[in-house]
Amino acid sequence: MLEEDYNVDVCIIGGKPVKGILGTTLPPNKNHPVKDIDQIKPEDYELLVLPGGVKAMEKIRLEKRLIKFIYQFNELKKTIACICSGVQLLISAKIVKDKKIAGYYALEDDIINAGAIYTDLPAVIHENIVTTAHYKDMGPWIKEALSIVNKKK
Repeated sequence: MLEEDYNVDVCIIGGKPVKGILGTTLPPNKNHPVKDIDQIKPEDYELLVLPGGVKAMEKIRLEKRLIKFIYQFNELKKTIACICSGVQLLISAKIVKDKKIAGYYALEDDIINAGAIYTDLPAVIHENIVTTAHYKDMGPWIKEALSIVNKKK
């Protein structure tokens, strides 16, 4: 996204930078504002990127303010790009029913049980939601998501 000159905000519950399990600090650098979920509104953004991370998503999906934000973002038909275990957030927001959705292979049953059609293609597009199951397909996935956003401009 940075290579395409998009402005990127990083939303972190509590609004403070955190270290990931592998030591990566979020936000990625000083040039990206950190915002708390209470500081953002769906109408202010064109694209929502939901990252993966099994342990993180299991914890984050319990954050009702974030789940509400995802639901509202979807209601506005804005583009949601979701990778790997991030699909847990889509399921918790109850926005996957009857949609083709890719997600990490271990979540296939969860995706199907939520009423979606599971697939593991590199970039699965269903209406405003673009998903992929694995970071190895990050290139085609984000390319499709940005393509949708650029068409709306």
